[in-house]
Amino acid sequence: MVVNLILLFGLLGGYLLVMPAITYFYLQKRWYVASSFERGFMYFLVFLFFPSLLLLSPFLNFRPQPRKI
Repeated sequence: MVVNLILLFGLLGGYLLVMPAITYFYLQKRWYVASSFERGFMYFLVFLFFPSLLLLSPFLNFRPQPRKI
């Protein structure tokens, strides 16, 4: 019983916190330089982790970076 609860909380923690954080950092680094296949993979990750990405959504910032002159 205790092992099942530990496993459940581990999976929920991974789905709600760990994987969305990894997805967020991946999107932040590759958003403007991704190929078309990679962009499709990004959309898949956002679809897969959408409920948990809502928890991190106040911290998402995909504004364009300032240009270097």
